[in-house]
Amino acid sequence: MRHVDFSRNETLVALVILAFCAAATLADPAFLSMPTLTDLLRGGIVLGIFAVAALLVLISGGIDVSFTAIAAVSMYSTAMALNTFAPGVPWGVAFALGMTIGAGLGCINAVFIAGFGLPTLIVTLGTLSMFRGFMLAFIGQKQITTLPSGMREFGRMMMIRGTNPDGSFYSLPLAFAFLVGAVVLTWVILHRTMLGRQVFAMGGSLESARRVGVNVKGAQFFVYIYVGALAGLAGVIHASMTRVANPFDLVGLELSVIAAVVLGGARLAGGYGTLTGTLLGVALIVLVRNSLIVFGIPSTWQSVAVGVLILIGTGLPAWQAKRAAARAA
Repeated sequence: MRHVDFSRNETLVALVILAFCAAATLADPAFLSMPTLTDLLRGGIVLGIFAVAALLVLISGGIDVSFTAIAAVSMYSTAMALNTFAPGVPWGVAFALGMTIGAGLGCINAVFIAGFGLPTLIVTLGTLSMFRGFMLAFIGQKQITTLPSGMREFGRMMMIRGTNPDGSFYSLPLAFAFLVGAVVLTWVILHRTMLGRQVFAMGGSLESARRVGVNVKGAQFFVYIYVGALAGLAGVIHASMTRVANPFDLVGLELSVIAAVVLGGARLAGGYGTLTGTLLGVALIVLVRNSLIVFGIPSTWQSVAVGVLILIGTGLPAWQAKRAAARAA
């Protein structure tokens, strides 16, 4: 039997999730019903794709806070362009266009970070403000309520659909398969390619990576373009599922995404992070955001709960590392 390492963030987050689910089930026996479970899975689709993207950046030694703005621009531009020029195209075209727009916006980050060597946080804060300012200046609060037919069709496609004995319905959208696909593809890139090894090497030490021959600029360009593409995908999926393209729908989600990745064990200094931990972090954040009402806690306390989780998720590993260093001394 393998020894369970309670010092790992993944283990601690998994235990917290189990405890949370047990307490919620005691408070409301219907908590573990199919409608509730599928609602939680649905709520983790966009957050999960964002978290996969944020994990890649953190492993590489950077930090990106612009992905929600990239997603918003991508989904709105895609919906507007298709409504204007090709309203009847299949949903795959909408996804391809959204990912292309996202990759292009991610390339802007890459130019400043890889090309000019600017700090990642400063660059992405700047592009976050720039993209949102662009939306505010040229679009304002105008929403697209009539999406292209392909996006509407995708929003109605389900992987699972059924009815409980009590007559309640449950369903899991096809969009969940895209989260699974993003996780699998990112895992392959990180653990089965030379590019993935270069990403981990950059996070460990950028200068050391250069000395051993890593093409740092090329790897950084890939990371931010890939993140932009995933953000574009998440934006189009979000619009398709909500059946509206709201330019400011995803504003403020960066906090929850970064919280999920950090809770999963990714180091802010770079060089380490797991997809398993990230998905567990996403699960915990989704539980907190969607289930506080079960305990009679107002939803207005969501931000407080997420902030507490961030402090615990970052503080506990630092405390453990300090104890380990003290014992080694």
